[in-house]
Amino acid sequence: MKISIERETLLLALQAVANVVERRQTLPILSNILLSADGSELNLTATDMEVEAVAKIDATVSRTGVITLPGRKLLDIVRSLPGQSTLLLEEKDKKVRIQTGRSRFMLSTLPASDFPALGYPAEEMTLTVEGGLLQSLISATQFAMAHQDVRYYLNGLLLEITGKTLRAVATDGHRLTLSERTLEIEAVTGNRQLIVPRKGVAEIQRLASHVDGLLTLGISSNALRVTGAGQTVTVKLVDGKFPDYERVIPRNGDKTVVSHRETLRAALQRTSILSNEKFRGVRLSFSSGVLKASAHNPEQEEAEEEIEIEYPGEALEIGFNVSYLLDVLGVLQAESVQITLSDSNSSCLIQAADDPRSRYVVMPMRL
Repeated sequence: MKISIERETLLLALQAVANVVERRQTLPILSNILLSADGSELNLTATDMEVEAVAKIDATVSRTGVITLPGRKLLDIVRSLPGQSTLLLEEKDKKVRIQTGRSRFMLSTLPASDFPALGYPAEEMTLTVEGGLLQSLISATQFAMAHQDVRYYLNGLLLEITGKTLRAVATDGHRLTLSERTLEIEAVTGNRQLIVPRKGVAEIQRLASHVDGLLTLGISSNALRVTGAGQTVTVKLVDGKFPDYERVIPRNGDKTVVSHRETLRAALQRTSILSNEKFRGVRLSFSSGVLKASAHNPEQEEAEEEIEIEYPGEALEIGFNVSYLLDVLGVLQAESVQITLSDSNSSCLIQAADDPRSRYVVMPMRL
C-alpha cells in the first residue's frame, strides 16, 4: 500500500476510531487499526469485538492494499506532526514508513488477515434521526448508567422506539433518567427496545456530536449500527431485559417545588463541600417559600444554605445523595426546575418546569 493524505484529514479519522482501541488487549491485533486503501478512499477500522468504528476519508492512492498499524502510536504520531502537512504512507517488508518533510517513522504491522471481521445479522429495520436529537437524548440520560453492576443490563442505556417516539432510559438502581423526542415519521409499530452497552453509548454520542445532519440507525437482532458523515459505529447489544421503568416513576406526588435551577445547583454545590465524602448525603428542608439545604461530615463540620423557592405546601424534610441531584441539575438547560414529592420516604421527580420530555427520579436516603 502507498498513499498520500493530508494530516488534518487523517487525524480526524483516527480520532473517530481510536477510542475503540483498548490500551491493554489479550489479542495484540485488537491494539491495531485496519487501513484499507482502494480507488481514492482510505477506510480505517477499529474494534474491541463489542464495538466497531469505521471512518472513510479521501486519499491519493498510488498502490492499493490492506494493513494494520498500532492505533495509539499512529494517532500520537499524526497528532504531533505540524499542521497543513501532507503525509506519505508506504508499506514495505512488513513495515510502514510515514514521512512528511524531515520527519520519518517506521511502524511494524500485523497481518490484516488476523484482524477480526465482526459478523452481524441483516438489519431488521432502519430509521433516520437528526444527529443533534440523538446527542441530546444520550447527554440527558447516560450519566445514570450503572458501573460494573452484577445486573449487567443496567450497565447500558435503553433505547426504546415506539411509533414516532424515541426514548432513552438509564438507571443504576438508585436513580433513573428518562428523555424522549418525537421523530418526523413513525419508525415502528409496537415497542422495540435496545440495550446499548456503556462503551457503545460513548462512541455513538461522539459520532452524533460531530454530525450536523442525519444519522441512519440500522437495527438487527443483536446489534445497532449508526452511520453518518462518512463514519459508522456498530455495537453489540446487551442480551437482557431492562426493568419496567414506568413503575419507578412517581405518579402520586402532591407537593410541588419550583426553583431557579442555577441558584439551586450553586447552593447544593456549596453545601456538598462539607458532606460525608463516602455517602454524600444532604438534608433538604422545605417550608413555605424557603428551602434549607444542610450537610455534615464525620469531622463535625457543617454547611447550611437557604434559597427562595415556590412552595406553598406543608413542611417536609428529606435526604438525598447530593451528587445525584447535581448530575440532574447539570444536564437540565431550563431556567427553572420543578421537583415533585409525596413524603420523606418516597422518590422525587425532577424535570424542567417548561419541558416534560425529560424526567429524573432520585431515591431518598436516610441521614
